Order: sequence, then structure tokens, then C-alpha cells
Amino acid sequence: MREAVVTGLGATTPLGGDLPSTWAALLAGKSGVTLIEDEWAAEIPSRIAGRLLVEPTESIPRHEARRLDRVEQMALVASREAWKDAGEPEVDPVRLAVVIGTGIGGAITMLEQYEMILDGKARRVSPNTIPMLMPNGPSAYVSMELGAKGGARTPVSACAAGAEAIAFAADLIRLNKADVVVTGGAEACVHHLTMTAFAQMRALSTRNDSPATASRPFDVTRDGFVMGEGAAVIVLESEEFAKARGARIHGRVAGSGITSSAAHITASDPEGQTRAIGMALTDAGLTPLDIDHVHAHATSTPQGDVAEAEAIATALGTHPVVTATKSMTGHLIGASGALGAMSAMLSVRDGIIPAVLNLNEIDPEIKVDVAVGAPRETQVRAAVANSFGFGGHNVSLVFTP
Repeated sequence: MREAVVTGLGATTPLGGDLPSTWAALLAGKSGVTLIEDEWAAEIPSRIAGRLLVEPTESIPRHEARRLDRVEQMALVASREAWKDAGEPEVDPVRLAVVIGTGIGGAITMLEQYEMILDGKARRVSPNTIPMLMPNGPSAYVSMELGAKGGARTPVSACAAGAEAIAFAADLIRLNKADVVVTGGAEACVHHLTMTAFAQMRALSTRNDSPATASRPFDVTRDGFVMGEGAAVIVLESEEFAKARGARIHGRVAGSGITSSAAHITASDPEGQTRAIGMALTDAGLTPLDIDHVHAHATSTPQGDVAEAEAIATALGTHPVVTATKSMTGHLIGASGALGAMSAMLSVRDGIIPAVLNLNEIDPEIKVDVAVGAPRETQVRAAVANSFGFGGHNVSLVFTP
């Protein structure tokens, strides 16, 4: 099968409006989590979130932005950056595909337009509501932007959606169904309903007095995850196609593993996660000793972090250096797997692993080597990026130089 290489990178996150600023902030140990100032936040126990540092409307004209849900705006911003970074490859449109995952899609549009109906303003509902709320909106708009006619696909697998999109895209390249694929994840669901619903599950951190220290994966005092928003997009190409046009190669997707736990709708399952990591290694033709780094899903929940650490230790051992960038960005739901994958790949490329922020005392049940204090500078021959979602979705990706 053909090799799937990464030639373009783009992101908009709570740490920066593009990939270079986001990566620099991750290495500097900055937090993008802030207090939510909206009036509705006063009604819920968790009033913190990782919101975009740069609004999409700063680069998307108003007439265009008003027809797009926030999640679609984010996807376009990140995709435009990634496409430019790839050198805007000239490719047959039928050999160009888009795969962008999301956990929820246009939730903000759906809820805001429904509120108008409840307020007796049905005639004012936007005629663009359906294209704005549908989960396939981000991939559809990116495909139209680029003229991609090789398919516009949308994995919707909760917090694993962005990683599953990359796995799917890599397979399109490897199976010769496309020469170039724009892939990743996007999410925009910092809203009264979603925040309240997660709070009712007692899944969110309530450290409202100290937003920047609230997300603390692997720390013994962690009390839940922090909601975030953003998008991360990469351009994948077949190695043959990329080299023929002289493209810069950041790294490659060497393998992927996708499993379903079939056990519980929300609880983490170490067995299913272990199988996903193992499948990814087999797909990449690597052994556990080949893996130097793991970007953990690690959301900062009491049960989830322990389960994943167990899975990592079982599948790989305790030698890989583990990090968790949700400590700085919060949990970007459907975009989190794509951003985590990007971080893992950059660690392979640059030989440096971001440290986990806010890790003051590691939970004694965590038996893996976690990067803490300062970024770990070391050769990374291969890295695993984990992404797990409600519903028992488990995705692991392997990146190599």
C-alpha cells in the first residue's frame, strides 16, 4: 500500500489562531482556559472553557460568516492554513477528498434558531439553518472551497471524531482512492445547553476561581474536564504524489487502530483502548519498543485518566514519554483527536514533547512516564496519539518521520 504523508498543517485553538502560535504556546506551557462571562454561565457549576483566542470572523468576511455555523467557520480557517502550508497542490479534483470529523456539528445554530421559534419568531429563522446545523457542514464547505470531488466525509464519533477522520483519510491514500486528502476535526459547542448537560453528568471541572489550573490530567486532584473549542486540519498525500511535486513532508501516518468497547455509553474501557493501540502498531509494522512518545487522550477526569494509563502500560510498557495537551487547551471534543495527532506528529518532527500543565502531584495509580515541568527534548522515532469518545469509540494513530 502507498504511504500517507503529511504536507500541510492548520489549526485555530484557545492558544492561537494558527498552528505555529498554538504549537509555541503548547511548548511554553500556556493555558487557553478562561472564565465564561456570558450571563447563562452563572446558572451552572462550571463556568470555564477554552474558547478561541482569535475569532474566525477576523479572517472570514462578514457576508460569508453569517451563512456559516461557528464550527464551519473554524474548519475553513484551519483548512485554508493547512492548504497554504501544503503549497496549494495542483491535483485532479476527483482525486482530492475531504474528511473532517465533529462530535456535535452546528449545535449553536440549532439551539439559537430553536430559541427564536420558542420566542414566537419563527418567521425570522434563517433559511441557512439546515446547512449550518448539519454535522457534515464543515467537510462540505471545505470540499466546495477546494473543489474536492473525491468525496466529503464526516465521521461523527464523539471525542474520537477528529482522529477517526485522519485514520479514514490515511486509508483513502493507502488504498489509492485519493492522491490528496484534507482531514481533521472541528467543534464549537461552548453553549448553555452543552455546558449544562455535561455539568449535570458531573464531568466538568468546577475550579471557577482558577480557570488556568482547572484542567490537570493525571494530577491526583483532578476533578473533571474543561470544555474547549477549535479546529485542527492536516493535508495528507501519497508519498509518491508529494515527492513528485517537491512538497515538504512533515511526517507520515504510519498506522491506525479503531475499536469499539461495546461496554458502556460513557465509561472508559482499558481493554478496548489497549486493542486500538495494538492494532495501530500492527498496522504500522512496529513493536512497543519502537514507540518513544504517546499523546494521551487524558481529559482530566478521575476515571478516564487511570483507564488510559493502564491501557498505555499494557499495550506499550512504561518507557514512552506521555503528554496531555488538554491541560492547556481544554477538551475540544470532536477536534481534540486531530489536535492531539498534530501534537504527536510535531513531536516526532521537532524532537520535543510538551509538558503536562498543572501536574503538581501525579496520581499514584498512574504508572507511566509523564512529561512534567518542562518540555522533554528527545528523539521521537515514532509516536502514538490516542483519542477516545463516548459510545466506546477508541482510535489510536501512529506517526513516524
